[in-house]
Amino acid sequence: MVQKLIKGIHHVSAITGNVKENYHFYTEILGMRLVKKTVNQDDTSMYHLFYADERGNPGTDLTFFEIPRAGKTYPGTNSISNTSLRVSNDEAIQFWKKRFEEFGVEHDTISRNNSRLTIFFRDFEGQRLSLVSDENNEGVSGGKPWDKSPIPIQYGIVGLGPITLTVSILGNTEKILTSVLGFKKVGENKLNVENVERDVHIFETAEGGTGAEVHVIEMKDQRRERAGRGSVHHVAFRVEDEKELNEWVNTLNELNIPNSGFVERYYFRSLYFREPNGILFELATDGPGFESDEDFEQLGGKLALPPYFENEREEIEANLEPLDTK
Repeated sequence: MVQKLIKGIHHVSAITGNVKENYHFYTEILGMRLVKKTVNQDDTSMYHLFYADERGNPGTDLTFFEIPRAGKTYPGTNSISNTSLRVSNDEAIQFWKKRFEEFGVEHDTISRNNSRLTIFFRDFEGQRLSLVSDENNEGVSGGKPWDKSPIPIQYGIVGLGPITLTVSILGNTEKILTSVLGFKKVGENKLNVENVERDVHIFETAEGGTGAEVHVIEMKDQRRERAGRGSVHHVAFRVEDEKELNEWVNTLNELNIPNSGFVERYYFRSLYFREPNGILFELATDGPGFESDEDFEQLGGKLALPPYFENEREEIEANLEPLDTK
């Protein structure tokens, strides 16, 4: 078994049906920086956008695949049912409540979730999100908001917080998290989900804290989610480097867990597998990062392609709707 612990959440990748509205919402409303405008490496006909802190530090990236024909999401089990975003303190949560009211963003009242001040909200496609305060965080540190964001830097989003999974069989997911990935269960919480109070099982890894938690809700009485625009495709967890990633490949193979094997993504290296309830997990390295083909000041300004796609650039660009991100 691999000895080193997963370091925390690396990124979350979701689905949008409208890349222009998506870009507007996440940069102009939420104030995140587009650090990479590229394509889905498994299907270069679709955009893959990365929103993050000032430079796309590991643990700060919320990414989107554009699938224009994606249907409506029908929420249910065996899904990533909430993506939380971290802000520095409780005061920031109050700022965001006022901002959501100003811009007509659908949101709930401010509440406490696992003792942290939290506000749940939805984007224009119903993507299930929340903002969580780092006021008392003692675990994995957050990133640094971009100083050219429309959001005052003291209120800016500093990274990804706890990811919530909704599953039909808790034990199956718990076994993968604890016995394979090395998370430990640290407690339980209650959360009102569609007017039903549900138990939330809390798991953490490494330093713990808001950037290293997975929350799992068991809902045996619900049907499986039908994914579409506004749903999450997968969650990625942080590993240090390529050497460690290859050790994870060996571990999964030894345990007879079907997986992708090593996958080159240029900005990081990856490994994919599904936990028993069908949710797609990725392990991704902390580097090389997004400045391998763009300078810091120019991040996200043009269509970036890994070198192995450069000879296809003309064809790829012809299949994409123009998206002005300068």
